[in-house]
Amino acid sequence: QVQFVESGGGLVQPGGSLRLSCAASGSIFSIVSMAWYRQAPGKRRELLAYITKNGNTNHLDSVAGRFTISRDNTKNMVYLQMDTLKPEDTAVYYCNTDPPRQGSWGQGTQVTVST
Repeated sequence: QVQFVESGGGLVQPGGSLRLSCAASGSIFSIVSMAWYRQAPGKRRELLAYITKNGNTNHLDSVAGRFTISRDNTKNMVYLQMDTLKPEDTAVYYCNTDPPRQGSWGQGTQVTVST
């Protein structure tokens, strides 16, 4: 069973930056695609970006150019660098495999973009 622990969220002003981290347990990390998701209040969870085991990436249009996903297979870590944050980026952010393993969702990390 793969488990994920997200961290790095917080309160930031519009235009600011945050770097989210995700620690993964389990031996399959280096052979699966990983992704970041988010869920805003009253909305469905959405896929933001994914990164393959070889480092190829893809980002949702609404965050492309502002968010960057990366991974370190030696540390079983996935990261999301978020720049030029907007109030509409306020959500709980999760990492998981792509496609997601339903039994592996972590607690997420809250990101709030506000003045």
